[in-house]
Amino acid sequence: MSQQPAYKFKIGLITATIWNNDGFYSVDISRSYKTQEGDWRNTSAFGHNDLLNVSKCAERAESWIAKRLTADSQ
Repeated sequence: MSQQPAYKFKIGLITATIWNNDGFYSVDISRSYKTQEGDWRNTSAFGHNDLLNVSKCAERAESWIAKRLTADSQ
């Protein structure tokens, strides 16, 4: 995978990071949270209240990748 993400966006505490590996795109979806010490961390575990934003991130990622693949093929 490349060093920098191809695209990254956030909805609430949920972040989708899209990676381009020679035309093959993959997506990492994570949730940010704050520790008791006040440090920010990320997890790939989601609570019930996160699921709508997870699905929205997945849909936006799919749309972004589809547009990019179409543009790349022309």
